[in-house]
Amino acid sequence: MNRALKISLSVLAGAAFVVSVLAAGAFSSSATGGHAPDAASLYNRQCAKCHGRDGRSKTARGRSTHSRDLTSSEWQDNVSDERIYNSISNGKGKMPAFKKLSETEIDSLVNYVRRLRK
Repeated sequence: MNRALKISLSVLAGAAFVVSVLAAGAFSSSATGGHAPDAASLYNRQCAKCHGRDGRSKTARGRSTHSRDLTSSEWQDNVSDERIYNSISNGKGKMPAFKKLSETEIDSLVNYVRRLRK
C-alpha cells in the first residue's frame, strides 16, 4: 500500500472509533442514566420543598407560598409543556428561576411533573 492510502485508512479508522465511542457513551448515558438526570431525585432536591414529594403542595412552604398543585387534572389539561419548562427556567410569581439547571434537566422535570397527574 502506498503511504497516502495508509494514512487515509488510519484517519478513517480513527474517526470510526471516535464515532463509535461517542455513540456508545450517548447510548449508555440515556439508557442507564449515566449522565441523564434522574428526574425524581432532581424533583426531590429542587421542587419538593414547595410542591411536596407527591406534587400536591401540602408542605408548610407550599401552603405559605400558595404553590401550584401539580397533580391537578384541570391544571395539567390547561398547561403546555413549554409553559412548565419556562416556569422552571425563568420562575413565575413566588417560584424562583432555576437557571442553573440544564435544558436536559428541565426537560426531565417537565416529564416528571406530567407523571404526577392524578
